[in-house]
Formats: sequence, C-alpha cells, structure tokens
Amino acid sequence: MNIDMSKPSWSENVILVDGDYVDKVAFNLIVNFERMIGRRIPKADTARWIDCIALDGGLREGPNSVQVVFVHSAGTAAMDNFAPGDYASELDGKAFSDHLGEFLISSVRAEAPVSVAGLFVESAEVVCAAKEVKRVMLIPNAEEYYDTLRNALRRVDDEKRVTVFAMEPMAGGNFRQEILGYSLMSALGIRADEIKHD
Repeated sequence: MNIDMSKPSWSENVILVDGDYVDKVAFNLIVNFERMIGRRIPKADTARWIDCIALDGGLREGPNSVQVVFVHSAGTAAMDNFAPGDYASELDGKAFSDHLGEFLISSVRAEAPVSVAGLFVESAEVVCAAKEVKRVMLIPNAEEYYDTLRNALRRVDDEKRVTVFAMEPMAGGNFRQEILGYSLMSALGIRADEIKHD
C-alpha cells in the first residue's frame, strides 16, 4: 500500500518514523536494560509505543484520526525489536483503535538512489506543508540528519504543533522536543521502579 507522499490526503495528526533508527534504538535499550535489571526484555509493543508517541506529541483522548508512516531502507523487511514489526505483512495498510482514536499505519521503502534520510526529510516537509495536518510527530535518526531536518522545518506554519523525538536534547528549532527513550521504555515494559538507584 505504499502511499504517494506527494498527493495523499492526510489526517490532522501524523506520526513519521525512521523505522531503521527506532529499531536500532530499541535493540540497544533491550541489551543495556537486560544487563542492568537482570531479566529478559520482550520486543517493544508497537501499538503501545505509537500511543506513547501520540501522547508525548500532545494528542489527548477522543475520536482522533492518526496516520503513522514508517520510512525504512529497501533492504529491511521488518523491525526486529518490535511486535508486530514486519512492514509488509503486519504494519502496512493495518489500523488499530483505542482511547486515543484510530491509527492508520503505512510503510514507505526508500528505493535507491533515495536514502532513508532524504525520504524522511522530504516526507516531513510534505506533511508539515499539508493544510489539513495540525499535529506532527517526527522520529528521525537525529544522530545522522538532525540538522538537515531542523533546517527543513524552519518554514513550518506556527499554527502546527510539531514535535521531534530524539534520545537527548538537541539544538532548538521551530518545533517542540521530547525524549524518545521514555516511550520506548514504556513499550518494552521497563518500569521506573526497576531502574531506580539507591
């Protein structure tokens, strides 16, 4: 169901995810926290993670419509550390509903010569320029192309609520920021009381 990023009809709320990056971060959290708290950590619950991102991005309970777009490299068929995680069979064209509204999921593969970074930044520009979109949540690979994304977001309409998620605070821009790790820890079932130090 690969969506045409140039002319789709958008929901008021859009979550754009660099799937390759978020899967790598989840893997690193699993490895580090298993060692730290001494128990096996299951794959991240994809729907729970999406809910956490939506809440951190300012969405509140109600009949909302949210589009979730996973951008990934052509050679990657799935997020190995998320369940469900297979782009083609488990995520693309699927939807789920809960107290926050309806979430419509699609995946877009970056085909050469376009890179994931290039497709992500271009997609972010398209989404932020769409008149019908009011709230945008972006999960980029901040380690690789944060500055490019930040520059691309300079012209975003002030009426839109744009939130960029990264693992640590980054140089500011024309958007809000949230820490990505909190939503992933929740989706991985890591409780705050497990990691408190005396």
